[in-house]
Amino acid sequence: MSTKVIKSSASKDDVSVTVRPFSATETEADLNFGSGRYMYFTERDLSRILSNLDALRNSVFPIPASDEEDANRRQQQFPSVCLIGLGRCGSNIALDVASLVYNARSFYMNEFNIEERQQKETEYRPVRWIKKGLNLDKSHQVKPVFLIEPLVMLGDLDKDIEGRIRFSHKGEKSNFLQDYNKMKIMDLSEVHAGGAGNAPILGQYLAKIILNKDTQKFSNPDWKFIHSYLIDSCGIKANQSRLYFYIFSAGGGTGSGMASEFGLAQQYAYMAKTFDTRPETENEANAGHSFVFEPIFTSGICILPNITDHGVEMSEALHINSGRLLCKYLAEEWDFSYNLENEDSAESSVMHRIRPWNAMMLISNDIMRYAEETDDGEIQHIDVNAMEKYANQYISQQIFNILTAQAVTTDYDENYFRRAGIDIGETIRLDANDLFMSLAGPVAVAYAESVIPNAPAAVDKLKLFDKNSNSGLNIDDLFFRSIDLPHFNKVTQAIEGISLLPIESGRYREALASYVKSGYDPKDLKDLHFFKNCSSVVSIISLPKDYKLSYMDLNRLKSHLNTLFPNTTLKRYALVIGASANISLTTLIVKSPCLSDDFLTLIVSFIKRCFAKDDYRFNDSLDKAMLDFIREEHFDEERLDSMLHEFENPAKILDTNWYAIKPMYEKKYRELIRNKDKFVSINDIRLSRDSVKKSIHYLREIYRHKISKTKVISLNNLSDKPSEKAAKTDPGADKA
Repeated sequence: MSTKVIKSSASKDDVSVTVRPFSATETEADLNFGSGRYMYFTERDLSRILSNLDALRNSVFPIPASDEEDANRRQQQFPSVCLIGLGRCGSNIALDVASLVYNARSFYMNEFNIEERQQKETEYRPVRWIKKGLNLDKSHQVKPVFLIEPLVMLGDLDKDIEGRIRFSHKGEKSNFLQDYNKMKIMDLSEVHAGGAGNAPILGQYLAKIILNKDTQKFSNPDWKFIHSYLIDSCGIKANQSRLYFYIFSAGGGTGSGMASEFGLAQQYAYMAKTFDTRPETENEANAGHSFVFEPIFTSGICILPNITDHGVEMSEALHINSGRLLCKYLAEEWDFSYNLENEDSAESSVMHRIRPWNAMMLISNDIMRYAEETDDGEIQHIDVNAMEKYANQYISQQIFNILTAQAVTTDYDENYFRRAGIDIGETIRLDANDLFMSLAGPVAVAYAESVIPNAPAAVDKLKLFDKNSNSGLNIDDLFFRSIDLPHFNKVTQAIEGISLLPIESGRYREALASYVKSGYDPKDLKDLHFFKNCSSVVSIISLPKDYKLSYMDLNRLKSHLNTLFPNTTLKRYALVIGASANISLTTLIVKSPCLSDDFLTLIVSFIKRCFAKDDYRFNDSLDKAMLDFIREEHFDEERLDSMLHEFENPAKILDTNWYAIKPMYEKKYRELIRNKDKFVSINDIRLSRDSVKKSIHYLREIYRHKISKTKVISLNNLSDKPSEKAAKTDPGADKA
């Protein structure tokens, strides 16, 4: 074995992208393939990384006046969670979350500053976080919880992203933009200032330019700080953030194209650390900020477009763009998790099989349509901005619950628990490793909440679970509402329901009605692939302070999960106390959402439009063939080859403009990255027929997922009674 160093550029300051051993049988072409596929710039100078992190920390935690306070400031840790909002949709949602957190924190701090000067109130209850953000009735004299404050990174290829945020209602109403130091805007306009034209392949290509370029050569001085935080230092001791959520719309160009590329760059840098062959002396010198790293969990939060909408035909491009993202993700997930044909633990294998995130949460933009239907609303009179606002609220609810389920005490104000009277010992939290092990592949969300019952259970405050079943909480109804079609809860002001329907809405309503009528017998639901083929579930229960969950209610909830998801190999639970004024239930449904009607419809729409030969583009023969490819015992790849071209054709989306756009964008790449060895053609990032095959392999794997129930194995044959054994050994027993 020998060692090969691949240089990232000619400059002496440009350090190697990766240092790795390779065998004598490995050719230079193999190395070039690995380099050519990703070639993400990764800063390897540890002192420069630490300097960049300090610069970002100084802006997140402004330097106090006194030297003594400055010493304390150096101990400040980055929040455990980071939200990355990409594109217009993703950045708006991330901004919403940041605004809600800021408003709740401001209200909390003001209230407690007053409280400390007055007599303490006899009863304190946190208000539900979303109420403050929605400016509900101010007469509700309920105090909010002090929320965790994630780092929020906003990125868009639109050069006016800062102006759009600054002059939004959030920027105008308060000092939010000036005061929330944990929110940073990624100004990428020097690379491109005009969006991606609703074409994900262009968004992906522009992201490659951004991520392949040396950060020291950006005119925007903040980019190298953000890059070191997101990519260079992920997982190391100096960067305490362990969860990263990428929020984006699948139907657009910027978010859909950029998100997976940013995720891949982060995973590439993280995985490369496992093969780092630094000299021992260097490791010892930097032991305090070592590259001995901790697990990180990354997730995409993907907003899918409407598919059916009251006779209004949606733009086909939105469906095709979403299908491209889903096809690309499943292919990468198959390579990383299931493709064992060329299994190898060496870097040459692993680094070619990375995927952008550990999991990708799917949330349909049809949420508000279903909510209006169930509320007998006139959806044609609903303002489009109102629809987006409520869809964003649903997404924010899910982000919040996941964040609070894993939050560490350092994410909160140091006096929070004392002031709120919360016993942190009663919480059951999920850490990054729990999520890393429990969530993988496509994920859907089920959510519902209830107010505190009028007759609270009189229980011992030291006991977490009460055995008294008369708690007043209808756990059956709470669970049902979480898996119901999306709907608006007028009591709690929350949007409840499932984030992605398992089947067409009319059929799903009928199945749900039968479920309720039968006394919550899941016989009509558990055979749906969405539930039957689910590999794992993670349930997050959020309770108000001082409310004790009934022991019987907890068992009833577990029973619902066990019967509705019969083939789960792993079930995880988290209990969050004091983060809401209401009782809420969030269930994350893993992998099986890729078998839902909407998911399959979007993937097939992309394959038909951008891959299919003319004979198959305009009839349903490919639709039927795709179902056969998934269902049949043998995957007929030759049949698929006969129906599809070798590579996707972006011209099917961009029409004849593609032939003008391609050379223009490639010229931009050459101008911004002068190193000829790092040039990547747009043709090189097209999805191939192999990507389609891999995505089908993934669907086939999930379609066949099942488990065998545990059976007791005993050496003691209980059917053989002692008298029978004696009879078998006594020769005269038969004669007698």
